[in-house]
Amino acid sequence: MDCDAGDFEHFEVREPATQTIPFVFNSPHSGRFYPPAFLAETNLDSLAIRRSADHYVDELFAAAPELGAPLLLAHFPRAYLDVNREPYELDPRMFDGPLPSFVNIGSIRVAGGLGTIPRIVAENMEIYRRRLPVDEAMSRIEAIYKPYHACLRKLIARTHARFGLAILIDCHSMPGNIRLSGSDIRPDFIIGDRYGTSASAELSRAALQILDGMGFSAVRNKPYAGGFITEHYGRPVRGLHALQIEINRALYVDEVTLAKQPEFPAVAAAIGDFMRQMADFVIDFSSRDGALAAE
Repeated sequence: MDCDAGDFEHFEVREPATQTIPFVFNSPHSGRFYPPAFLAETNLDSLAIRRSADHYVDELFAAAPELGAPLLLAHFPRAYLDVNREPYELDPRMFDGPLPSFVNIGSIRVAGGLGTIPRIVAENMEIYRRRLPVDEAMSRIEAIYKPYHACLRKLIARTHARFGLAILIDCHSMPGNIRLSGSDIRPDFIIGDRYGTSASAELSRAALQILDGMGFSAVRNKPYAGGFITEHYGRPVRGLHALQIEINRALYVDEVTLAKQPEFPAVAAAIGDFMRQMADFVIDFSSRDGALAAE
């Protein structure tokens, strides 16, 4: 992949020998390198600062290249920069000077402390002990956010050109205590397609049916329908499909210590099987019924 080699320290693409399936897998929140200068700016300890991360999701989806699809993964942590946001969703209360006029200061995500430069990690823990220079935010966006998305766009465009369609799977994890509204159900997986706007209905239904057939509880869009990446890259009428997948962390990680549980290898193997079955479904569907349709 011709992403800028100088960006390897921030993210990387793990490529198959030859791409054989029209999928791109993306793990934007599993980065584990915390810059020393960043850690010097926070009052949080080394465990607390990790609370919003998608722990080991890149490892759960590590089989993607063996199956014939690229895997893009972040090395930087979500607490440092969130690429699943617009490029300039920033909270003016975090900075020591005025923000440029083009910045989106009014989004719901900014209000909740979870903008492009997050203000908090889970449980409303404030990250920074003091306000940041505006230039610091702009530097992270220019040096990391923009190259990351340029790389993701190239992967999707290359896949679409090769196969006539591209399916982005945006890979995330969720806290184990997430329940469906009005019930005690704690799903193992949530498939998000922006309420049918980012991917075909057939694709979403297939993901749910495959997971159900594997013995997992899986639901669609609630409470997570997909973030900026799913919304921005999913254009099913053009053959560009984007699904967000959320994995319940309690399946594979101790949510207190954040250490892998003994079940981790089995969960990773199950996700590898899920990816394989999704690829088989798309190949079979395309050969029988033609293009995946927008809902």
